[in-house]
Amino acid sequence: MSWIMHLVDFVLHIDRYMQGFINSYGTGVYLILFVVIFGETGFVFLPFLPGDSLIFAAGSFAGMGMMNYFVLLILLIIAAVGGNQVNYFIGKKFGNKILDSQKIKFIKQKHLEDSRAFVAKHGEKALFLSRFMPIIRTIVPFLLGIGEMSPKKFFAYNSLGGIVWVLLFLNLGYFFGNVSFIKEHFSLIMIGIILVSLIPIIISVGKNIFKKKVVTA
Repeated sequence: MSWIMHLVDFVLHIDRYMQGFINSYGTGVYLILFVVIFGETGFVFLPFLPGDSLIFAAGSFAGMGMMNYFVLLILLIIAAVGGNQVNYFIGKKFGNKILDSQKIKFIKQKHLEDSRAFVAKHGEKALFLSRFMPIIRTIVPFLLGIGEMSPKKFFAYNSLGGIVWVLLFLNLGYFFGNVSFIKEHFSLIMIGIILVSLIPIIISVGKNIFKKKVVTA
């Protein structure tokens, strides 16, 4: 459980950790960011990595002039798009074997079921929409690899989603991350980002519960 506490502390105080990374590694922090974003989007067993929060924090440091905005933009888009492509091909080549073996310990069966339902409901749009939903955004490319979505169509939706996702959170951090109120309440803002990202999942779960109650009534 200690790793969970460390992860929670990292997300809530990501600004302090980022400052430490910059002080310790200098330009090497770009590589760290690339690896984290690529890992979250590229490997189905790493859905817990804080993509939204990390991009927002990186944008805020770019706004202070401590990081280069355009280097971040290019690197993070490559990481986001490239990660999903890897995830898709892993699903295509090994997806069914991985699911049958039940060796993905970090993903609950419920998350898989929610992701399948999300793909079934939104079809091709699920890849774009899932970018803004923690956990599900890591599972959807994997499931689409198992499914019938063509590589060309996947690349198109993947690229669009990756570009919009990175632009949104990087610019939010760049333009608003250094506002006094946000700087003073950075942990609360991180919690807010997570909660807002979870709204579509909460709505979906609520609808399913409501439907079940209506059916059983």
